[in-house]
Amino acid sequence: MLGIEMGWRRLLFANWPVEPEIVERGLPEGLEVDTYDGKAWLSVVPFTNVAVRPRGLPAAVGVSLPELNLRTYVTVPGEDRPAVFFYSLDADGLLSVLGARLAFGLPYYNATIEMAERDGAVRFRSRRTHPGDQPLRFDARYEPTGGRLDADPDSLAAFLTERYRFYVGGRGGKIGYANVDHDVWSLYPATVEFGVNESFRANNFAHPDGDPICYYSPGVDIVSSRRKWL
Repeated sequence: MLGIEMGWRRLLFANWPVEPEIVERGLPEGLEVDTYDGKAWLSVVPFTNVAVRPRGLPAAVGVSLPELNLRTYVTVPGEDRPAVFFYSLDADGLLSVLGARLAFGLPYYNATIEMAERDGAVRFRSRRTHPGDQPLRFDARYEPTGGRLDADPDSLAAFLTERYRFYVGGRGGKIGYANVDHDVWSLYPATVEFGVNESFRANNFAHPDGDPICYYSPGVDIVSSRRKWL
């Protein structure tokens, strides 16, 4: 597979600071925790993918794929490419889920997802239906507040969003990765009301203390490389 193209739309980045050792113990060997002001971060990100298709094909042939993921931030020694590591990705589309698992080795799970926008606010509901896996329910309402953020490269907002690679663990201790190209995020402060959020429990984390730092983005278009191995 030569990679994929798609659009990411109506995203919430809900971010909790945690102690680095909480994240470190769940990472594949070879990945290191990336920190900001001494803290690791766990981020819950609901959104929808649009026009998902193999790289080079027109957007008209693509499919939509609502998604919820839990992620953290990592680096590899000697690789000057701050990246993302995904603990889980729930998506509404069985064939797309199976394809992402095979092509990229990402921990995708099939889910039933409802996503609707009204007066600028997004309601996102997800229920994992993947057979034999930890149940995960999520229900939240989120919306942007205030003007667009001017996030400088050293800001927390940039640290949590401007990531252009993801890593995955493979068999035999291998580390796989793919590069992701897109424009700089348009970010806004956001508010969120959680009805239920089982993202942490389903991934064997205690729910972090305190309220998350939240950002909203209307989205970007992306091009992803195929998976490669370090």
